Amino acid sequence: MSNSPIPVADGQTGLEILRGLLRERSLLAALSLMYKYVGSAFQITLPRFKPVVVVGAETNRQLLVSERQKLLWRNEADPVTDLLGHGILVVDGKDHDELRNTMDPLMQRRYVVPHIPAFWSYTDQISRSWQEGEVKDMLVEMRKIALLILFGTLFRVDITKDLDRLWQPILDLIEYISPGWWIIFPNMPRHPKFRRAQRIIDDYLLQLILKRRVELQHAHVEDLRNDLLSSLVLKEGMSDQLIRDQLLTMLIAGHDTSTALLAWTLYLLGMHPQAMMDTQSEVDEVLGHVGEPPSIEQVNNLVFIDQVIKEALRLYPPIHIGNRMTAEDMQLLGYQVPRESRVMYSIYLSHREAEFWEQPEEFKPNRFDRNLEARRPPFTYIPFGGGPRNCIGAAFAQVESKVVVARLLQQFKLVLTNANEIKPYMGATLEPRPGVKMLIRLR
Repeated sequence: MSNSPIPVADGQTGLEILRGLLRERSLLAALSLMYKYVGSAFQITLPRFKPVVVVGAETNRQLLVSERQKLLWRNEADPVTDLLGHGILVVDGKDHDELRNTMDPLMQRRYVVPHIPAFWSYTDQISRSWQEGEVKDMLVEMRKIALLILFGTLFRVDITKDLDRLWQPILDLIEYISPGWWIIFPNMPRHPKFRRAQRIIDDYLLQLILKRRVELQHAHVEDLRNDLLSSLVLKEGMSDQLIRDQLLTMLIAGHDTSTALLAWTLYLLGMHPQAMMDTQSEVDEVLGHVGEPPSIEQVNNLVFIDQVIKEALRLYPPIHIGNRMTAEDMQLLGYQVPRESRVMYSIYLSHREAEFWEQPEEFKPNRFDRNLEARRPPFTYIPFGGGPRNCIGAAFAQVESKVVVARLLQQFKLVLTNANEIKPYMGATLEPRPGVKMLIRLR
């Protein structure tokens, strides 16, 4: 194995990347250019921020499975750790395993299926206000649906009356953990709006926990087996603060990823009218025009919608990059990476490797035909990560997204109006900016 340092962009290559960055004004474009000009492993060399970035199935497998013990999820210098405390996403070892054992069962598919009527009704709650001929931003509308669903199903709390009050604080906290000046200046103080937003959300969550503790004194535990909040409250040794950390983790990570997935799915269907027509034809055939929630058998028969959603996850994975710290020296693609290095694996770029994806920049849902999927090498497609720490909400998100998209397309014809404006933006998730504006037509 080579002991060579990770390549960097310098000289003429560096100038080409700088020109592209100035032209595109996008961090994602910069990563794409580094991959194009430097290769599958490269180092970013900003002041105080020098992560190693890797791309491809080989390193995906290495970081997620075969050498995952050499890496840590927790980085005390990152805002996400500051915000989520000891949430399941930012702890390692025994702490993570104990939380996973408590939370994972309620996120498995058999516990998600009973939530289908709630996915359906919360979608209706938001969409019933849509009017013929008006334009709606689907990034905003999908966030409303995702928030109602998350609170209503996982916490068993209806936040309808609190949604307006919580809306801006939630957006502020998402901004806080998004790439920003903290990358170069890790010790810079928090802006007052972030401290204010956290106080509001913390107070709300802690009140939910206190109220649930009281409610559980008068309820049968069996009545609450599908409720994540109650499960955490009932867990012996779980302090209110530790429960808060898990609730906030699910709130921020869970709803924001669903928001991005739903918005990108509607954007791609808007960009491809034939796919939109095919999707609506499938909805009509499988669900008909009845307004009742579908059965799980009907949801499973929405095969083309499933392919569309998987292709949206390929092209625009909400969690577009993984972030780890090396706990010991290791080698990646033959390069030596020292202990305490930040390593980032690009899911976005892995999903565009020409070796594994024909016309990788094109929207082709049929590439997720089961026969084609079976021939694709492992770790080329990782929208939910992989290995023992794969996304805890993967099953939830896949059922939720199919139900929400199906219900919307059963009722509405959606026409994209700002196609030329939309670009992928690297926030806490990869989201379409400035939004997905769609004209509402009743079917």
